[in-house]
Amino acid sequence: MSNAVPPGVANTLVSDDQSSMSAEDRELIARRERLLGPAYRLFYDDEPLHVVRGEGVWLFDAQGKRYLDAYNNVVSVGHCNPKITEALTRQASTLNTHTRYLHEGVLEYAERLLATFPSALGHVMLTCTGSEANDLAIRVSKAFTGGSGFIVTQWAYHGVTDAVSQLSPSLGAYVSRGDNIRTVAAPKSSRGRGVNVGEVFALNVQSAVDDLKSRGVKLAALLCDTIFSSDGVFPDPAGFLARAIDVVHDAGGLFIADEVQAGFGRTGDSMWGFARHGVTPDLVTLGKPMGNGHPTAALVMRPEVIAEFGRRSRYFNTFGGNPVSCAVALATLTVIQEEGLIENARIVGSYLLNGIKEIARTYDVIGDVRGAGLFIGVELVNAETNEPNGALARAVVNGLRRRGVLISATGPSANVLKIRPPLVLAKEHASLLIQSVFDVLQAEEPRS
Repeated sequence: MSNAVPPGVANTLVSDDQSSMSAEDRELIARRERLLGPAYRLFYDDEPLHVVRGEGVWLFDAQGKRYLDAYNNVVSVGHCNPKITEALTRQASTLNTHTRYLHEGVLEYAERLLATFPSALGHVMLTCTGSEANDLAIRVSKAFTGGSGFIVTQWAYHGVTDAVSQLSPSLGAYVSRGDNIRTVAAPKSSRGRGVNVGEVFALNVQSAVDDLKSRGVKLAALLCDTIFSSDGVFPDPAGFLARAIDVVHDAGGLFIADEVQAGFGRTGDSMWGFARHGVTPDLVTLGKPMGNGHPTAALVMRPEVIAEFGRRSRYFNTFGGNPVSCAVALATLTVIQEEGLIENARIVGSYLLNGIKEIARTYDVIGDVRGAGLFIGVELVNAETNEPNGALARAVVNGLRRRGVLISATGPSANVLKIRPPLVLAKEHASLLIQSVFDVLQAEEPRS
């Protein structure tokens, strides 16, 4: 395999050849281009996936073919979960309005949600998307600290509003970053070389703080996705974030934990990814899995952090915290807790991680396998040079799609397979995924 793939380009339709597509799919593509414009992207090299139905961990295409969804953390408790759809239908048939009227639904959800956090985090504000939640976190942190400087990792993704996109380097060079933003290297271990990941990350954060200060910019916050998904999935060693957060607090800044991807039990050891590091953030942003696909999100925070913002500014979000969204979010949280899905993520995630590590014993192109719970990254490299092999990752993603398994790729070189299935994944599904990864690698990199 060559590595002739632009850095960061992962799992995107690139071919203009539509000869293998059905007439229906060609017409859908033409309609998309005509109606939605040029900025949207489709998955898969030469044949987009046309899905028409979902159930549990499965998606079904227009021809009835079944696909194991090992990518979609949005539907964290499974596609079309009947308990979620029942809650949505019941509330939608009764009332839907906004948070400027009294309603018990938003309060019941707030109580249940805050009970899953450390007691220091006592307030929650509801939004519609993770982007909105991160945007609000930016505003609140600036109001509390009086600073405007932000630190993010070099290939981070935190959302698509104007402000948040500037803190999302993975969107590409077209999105400019202001003079108040600094990037630091992701906390990547050196595969057993004895590097203190936490200390290195803290030193990098300190350098960013010092650089901002030298230019007259006061730090507002360090913003991190607590599993560093877009950077390439870096969960270990547990606890490495603590020293960097001390650096931030010493500089008068706040720590914003972006839990849009790592939260709601995905890491398999607690409800929230930051808990693996033994820290309590100042602000926590939630999104995607919070409503199992329904657009709802939140910002959770220390009361003292929001106090000044609340005195000086009002906040209103027409759809954030509406009764339907709260009913859906409450049902999703209930399913996670009552059906033991955090424990399932731990058990099945460990089984899946170990199964892929066994494959790595056979294939030198697997440079590293890392993960926590049901969030796993598989780093693919050139076996001779150990350089990132984005081309192989792309081939594996597309090969799995043809075999009925859906994953994606991540990282600056798009060479890390991103495996992030719904939390209801069972061992039998994990076994299918492990075997499929082995089969695809055997086809791409056959052993003699």
